[in-house]
Amino acid sequence: MTVEAASREILMVAYMNQLALDKTIETGVAHYWSRSRNALWRKGDTSGQVQRVLSLAVDCDQDAIMLTVEAGGDGKACHTGRKSCFYRRLTTEDGGRRLVFGN
Repeated sequence: MTVEAASREILMVAYMNQLALDKTIETGVAHYWSRSRNALWRKGDTSGQVQRVLSLAVDCDQDAIMLTVEAGGDGKACHTGRKSCFYRRLTTEDGGRRLVFGN
């Protein structure tokens, strides 16, 4: 999970393998592993939205990482052009009888 330091907003969730973690620690810039492309990617290489890592925390099971970052460029982390990948919210309709996702 990647969180913006200034707002504490969750920007995105992405996969990291050992190589991505090593590169993130070595450079101080967020790197991720694309499972679909089977390739390492540095956030911001094509978008300019480089994520400078301010802190890295590991959960108690040591199977999840939380990066706190300073988002570069226009600060939009989502490939849809939004700041956060978490822009959809679950809402209720018809007096709470039906759940729908907003966009």
